[in-house]
Amino acid sequence: MLTIKNLSKRFGETQAINDLSFNVYPGQITGLIGQNGAGKTTAFHSILNFLNYSGEILWNDQPITENTLDEIGYLPEERSLLQKMTIEQHILYLAKLKGKRAQAIKPLINEWLEKFQVKGGRKDLIKSLSKGNQQKVQLICTLIHQPKLIILDEPFSGLDPVNADLLKNAVVEMKEKGAAIIFSSHDMSNVEAVCDRLVMLRKGRSVLNGTLDEVREQFGRTELYVTSEWPFEKLQQLPHVTEVTQLHQAQRYLLHLDDPNAGKQIFATLTGGQYITEFSQQPPTLDEIFRMKAGEVDE
Repeated sequence: MLTIKNLSKRFGETQAINDLSFNVYPGQITGLIGQNGAGKTTAFHSILNFLNYSGEILWNDQPITENTLDEIGYLPEERSLLQKMTIEQHILYLAKLKGKRAQAIKPLINEWLEKFQVKGGRKDLIKSLSKGNQQKVQLICTLIHQPKLIILDEPFSGLDPVNADLLKNAVVEMKEKGAAIIFSSHDMSNVEAVCDRLVMLRKGRSVLNGTLDEVREQFGRTELYVTSEWPFEKLQQLPHVTEVTQLHQAQRYLLHLDDPNAGKQIFATLTGGQYITEFSQQPPTLDEIFRMKAGEVDE
């Protein structure tokens, strides 16, 4: 388990991380979210000992050392590959830095190239690949040595939906093998798709921390999806409905409530004891929560 306790980091007058604490558990995926400048990359660099910091960072209850770093796979936000190396040379070079022997990694390369559908052979130069395929190779370099802790900084950036799904599948596979995984993303759909837990940073502080269900339930079930023959104007007049959004499907609406407890009365009013196609009361989506919390004004 990765344990972060009271982590703080200042750059001059800027407090990049402020008393941050959270855990990343084996066999789970944690999403680290927040606006640009919230402190996500600084947190990653602190875990990797790239920076001096105050507080405590432990891997399996021990400080992270040079030997520990061999158990970590890290994908930086800024992609960087050695352009004059072949795919095979690059993978073997980075695997060697993680303490792996070429004899152990060479037989795995074709399997990983196929898994990520890399358009290029192992003897092709990095510079001959498209940016997307270079990104896939860097992901392979991050994962092929089977790290126990995986840190991915904006891994979905620049990937089309098909390739994003390939990455999600690979990350979930590593999770099922017991790896502790943390990644940052601005795309809340990716976070919701694969994460078990969530930490949100705002100005270096944690403002949300828990499982996805725990985080969403904090905000109450204030969103009501209904499919109803009631007209738009009449839905707006229901008690505790603050806003009505007509969705793309015919007669399907999203009602925003100021009191989650109003759902029962609205159900009774809309149905009148009769069948209704849809009535689903939900907490806000993660995307909506991100917008709410990121936009809060400090007191």
